[in-house]
Amino acid sequence: MNGDFDESWLLRLYVAGRSASLSYRAEANLTSLCEKYLPGRYEIHVIDLSDDPRLAKEHEIVAVPTVVRERPVPFRKVIGDLRDTERALFGLELRRTIVL
Repeated sequence: MNGDFDESWLLRLYVAGRSASLSYRAEANLTSLCEKYLPGRYEIHVIDLSDDPRLAKEHEIVAVPTVVRERPVPFRKVIGDLRDTERALFGLELRRTIVL
């Protein structure tokens, strides 16, 4: 079993306007993936860049929505609404948490 299996995950979702359909889909898709693959082991923080645009530069966000996996390290970034499950699993390295 991989040592990362029991780690808690910290994910930051950067959006521009939480009510925008793309932002809403990204948040819903991320939550769904986490519930399926990381039940009880994740935190999602949603950062709306329209509230504080300077955060985009400070956090090196070039497009929205973007998910940043801060924990476990290493950091990983995935851009998009996460509707492509395979791409999201690969990009966030969620596959390594799946126990067969």
